Amino acid sequence: SSWKKCDFETDLCKALHELNLQPGWIRKNGRSGMGPPYSDHNGSDSAYFLSLSSETQSSSATLRTNVFLPTTEHVCQITFHYWISKMSGILIAGFQKHTENTITNIWQDSGELQDQWKVNTITINSTEKYEV
Repeated sequence: SSWKKCDFETDLCKALHELNLQPGWIRKNGRSGMGPPYSDHNGSDSAYFLSLSSETQSSSATLRTNVFLPTTEHVCQITFHYWISKMSGILIAGFQKHTENTITNIWQDSGELQDQWKVNTITINSTEKYEV
């Protein structure tokens, strides 16, 4: 009942640490001229999304949400659209309790169906504060 939408049209969304946008991630749209995808999941070439830069030489890049409150009263569902190209590796969603140092992988896709937008929803239940 109190969902929030994040579409990257004006910024990096309140759910993401702007200072925690690791090197390699860029905010772009299909008109940016930086290679596929050339539109967002709705087919708009002017809509913004996050992408890994083709110049990224590192083996991984991370996005981290702000801290979410425990899900005792509400269910937390995060729905996201993603694109995996032929050059991609594995896209992983992880979960970290605020009181722990370990990250638990809760979803991944290795890109068997490449060069197309896909959608996924993850549901999170936690009795503690957490980040995704």
